[in-house]
Amino acid sequence: MVNTPLDGNQTSSDSSSVDIVPLVWLSAALAALAGLMFGLDIGVISGALGLIKEEFHVSTLTEGWIVSSMMGGAAVGALGAGWVSNSWGRKNALLAASVLFFVGALVVAMAPNVDIIIVGRILLGLAVGVASFTAPLYLSEIAPERIRGTMISFYQLMVTVGILAAFVSGLAFSYIHSWRGMFGILCVPSAVLFIGVLLVPNSPRWLASRDRFDEAKEMLGKLRASRAEVEKEMSEITAAVNSDDHTSGWKLLARNSNFRRSVALGIALQLVQQFTGMNAMMYFAPRIFEQTGFGSEAQLWSTVLVGLVNVLATVIAIGFVDRIGRKPILYLGFTVMAAGLAVVAAIMAVGASTSFLQFTALIALLVFVAGFAMSAGPLVWTLCSEIQPLAGRDFGISCSTFANWASNMALGAFFLLMLNNLGGPVTFGIMCVCNLLYIVFTWAFIPETKGVSLEHIERNLMSGKPLRQIGR
Repeated sequence: MVNTPLDGNQTSSDSSSVDIVPLVWLSAALAALAGLMFGLDIGVISGALGLIKEEFHVSTLTEGWIVSSMMGGAAVGALGAGWVSNSWGRKNALLAASVLFFVGALVVAMAPNVDIIIVGRILLGLAVGVASFTAPLYLSEIAPERIRGTMISFYQLMVTVGILAAFVSGLAFSYIHSWRGMFGILCVPSAVLFIGVLLVPNSPRWLASRDRFDEAKEMLGKLRASRAEVEKEMSEITAAVNSDDHTSGWKLLARNSNFRRSVALGIALQLVQQFTGMNAMMYFAPRIFEQTGFGSEAQLWSTVLVGLVNVLATVIAIGFVDRIGRKPILYLGFTVMAAGLAVVAAIMAVGASTSFLQFTALIALLVFVAGFAMSAGPLVWTLCSEIQPLAGRDFGISCSTFANWASNMALGAFFLLMLNNLGGPVTFGIMCVCNLLYIVFTWAFIPETKGVSLEHIERNLMSGKPLRQIGR
């Protein structure tokens, strides 16, 4: 097992044998249901979009807005999530997200026209924005540091499971031409999410940030296996809370240059994740497979295969993120993604005129998906939840999550126009170059946070250490 750090650099051989209490895993599983809903909402539009276009005769630009309206809602939801999570608590924020998931799915499923579809997609986006902000934050705050990366990666695994489930659902409902069924079925997991979140504990770190130290210690006692572990972690949390002057949000951003660095890094990480090109694959997979020569039914089956690889490759991150660290996995992932995109661009340039070239393009796209799912997919969310100081954690993660969804919205709105106007070879070539540049970005700015407490990372950040060294 992985050793547990005592002061950031030292480890204890016997601390690694401390068991993880069942409530930690239960809380992780229930919070990760938000990831499932996140994935379902991302993936469902892939199968539904063609049927919506057929029923309402929408233009390419309107298709883009149907897709991107959810991301616009998510950007707004991410901005509001910081206030909701800080004021109401992580648990209540997740409950609010589950209600928005249910209502949004119902509105889309019953929509009489495209305008109402977009309204429902915006509501779903609000839910995704709140959930994508709150769930990784909640998991980072309740997890022991030695498994923190694994738990947040588990959330991302549930996102990929949701995407796969949406692709399979889209394939099934496509045979009866029911895009309404694709959205209506989302009401079921959203209701399960609401009930499940009622069972999870509040975050001890959030309770402490509200000066509810006795409750925080009581809750921590339920989440840790030994009194020594509780006392050590509680002393770190108390010291972190008492060391700040209770300045947070915009005031902390204006006053503290070190906090500005962590906010900037969080935003940059989310922009990197989006411009790998992965979500374009999730939203427009059938259209991309059409460009590589696949027929309509083969497009949907290939899309399901993308979802399956996405799930399986995420398991790699879960297995290794707390063993070999964040940065080595990111180096490998960006390299793999660049290679896959380069092959796809080359095949599109010469034309996928044979079955061999079509099959090769499919394999290259799956390699790209695997590279993302094992690296930038889960690890960006992990890092964004780790690098922010406690006083500014809600604000910092809110900024980075907003950046994720704002760039996601731009990608959803304009990717098809880019693909149609620039062509496949240029579009995928640009994404390939971006992924190569991200390798340099990882080396220059991203810290290694494996096995280091949130409080130790905060001390390094606030002492002015270079960003790439705040995990040491």
